[in-house]
Amino acid sequence: MSLRIFNVLGREKQEFVPIEPGRVNMYVCGPTVYDHAHIGHAKSYVAFDVIVRYLRYSGYDVLYVQNITDVGHLLETGEDRILRKARQAQSVPMKIVEDYTRSYFEDMDALGVVRPDISPRASGHIPEQIKMIETLLAKGHAYVVNGSVYFDVTSDPDYGKLSNRRLEEQEAGARDTVRADEKRNPEDFALWKKAEPEHILRWDSPWGEGFPGWHIECSAMAKKYLGTTFDIHGGGIDNIFPHNECEIAQSESANDAPFANYWLLVGSLTVDGVKMSKSLGNFRTIKDALQSYRPEVIRTFLLTAHYSNPIDYSDDALQAATGGWERINNAVRLLRRTMAGAPQSEAGSDFLPRVEEARRAFIEAMDDDFNTPRALAGLQEFTRDVNALLNSGQPLGLAILTAINAVYTTLGGGVLGIVGQSEAASSDGQREAALVELLIAMRAQARVNKNYAESDRIRSELARIGIVLEDRPDGTIWRVQS
Repeated sequence: MSLRIFNVLGREKQEFVPIEPGRVNMYVCGPTVYDHAHIGHAKSYVAFDVIVRYLRYSGYDVLYVQNITDVGHLLETGEDRILRKARQAQSVPMKIVEDYTRSYFEDMDALGVVRPDISPRASGHIPEQIKMIETLLAKGHAYVVNGSVYFDVTSDPDYGKLSNRRLEEQEAGARDTVRADEKRNPEDFALWKKAEPEHILRWDSPWGEGFPGWHIECSAMAKKYLGTTFDIHGGGIDNIFPHNECEIAQSESANDAPFANYWLLVGSLTVDGVKMSKSLGNFRTIKDALQSYRPEVIRTFLLTAHYSNPIDYSDDALQAATGGWERINNAVRLLRRTMAGAPQSEAGSDFLPRVEEARRAFIEAMDDDFNTPRALAGLQEFTRDVNALLNSGQPLGLAILTAINAVYTTLGGGVLGIVGQSEAASSDGQREAALVELLIAMRAQARVNKNYAESDRIRSELARIGIVLEDRPDGTIWRVQS
């Protein structure tokens, strides 16, 4: 089975055929850096992280570009989000940008999100944006009014093809609040905005001092780094209109070529059925969530829903994800300890077909539009069988244990990002494991000294905090109770 993707452009699942065999050029709309990222952002960027990981696992050379919006993203009032935050914080815009860009990457690093190959900033690509606007003006797709430049949506007969919104059905504005007499059509959107005297973020242009509109940055930067037409464009479903529509319109009008061949849009994260957003005040930052849950647990939770579907955030859902992650992690811990003392033999090789079956099921799930819920469920089923094998008392050689570990390492770790490459996924985990091992050693010494009361006390105290001990002929193993 080859990889098939649900292409929002056309509303159908299609076989994925890159422009250049073996290579994928991919652009994803990045954050506007005016505040700390929330769990809704995590849903989008963990989803695209897994997609990039799987494409690379499948053998593709992926060039992944994700922008940073640090200018031009306007509120409905016409005010730049970063300028408003700077005023509230009594700071300067570029300090706000630097602070929250660092915060964003700290959060992504903590969640195990592999950094994009290129993270271009809107403010660093003003010449490219001006050049594209000049092209649109020369081709009759844009016009100048009072130092601002607008895209004429009536010049593009395909405008609205991604969201299937007919021009006559669309609302005016498109996040541009301007005087009604400035635009030829209410649906026209700003490519360049004249900077009023109090506007701090401003650049010279052929039309006077101003700043770029929100949409033009992605078109200009995608072209610069990925070419006129590239393979995959990703983003959030809430930005399909107007942002993605405007990207397509201005790019294809300027370049006379398709913009992106495949469009992947991520469903929203909700709280009690309502989209999580800063404007509604119902958001939880990634930093706050990481105070309560491990990053692997947050990833597990997010991957239980298909990337294109919404998911509802709740502590109950995170607790369920905790149990699911712990079942896998406990099996991996037991597996790797068993590997440490396993002989160099083929014992237990009759389990190898189950290993290959698990691998095939995972690939089939991911080849079906990156179906992480199915892939995750398959990994859980495999874990039940692995636990049964490890607890059967059957002699197991290093060969089969290594094959099982490869499934967890390459698929659970390398693709889904929920299994560590070593027994402990972090320095904290390593310290916890070392402390448990120390207590097990103290309990063993107590038993040697026939101090059974102390031995039982250690076992009970560990059980009280969720650490279960299992005495075996070859020693004591431990697991976290799920």
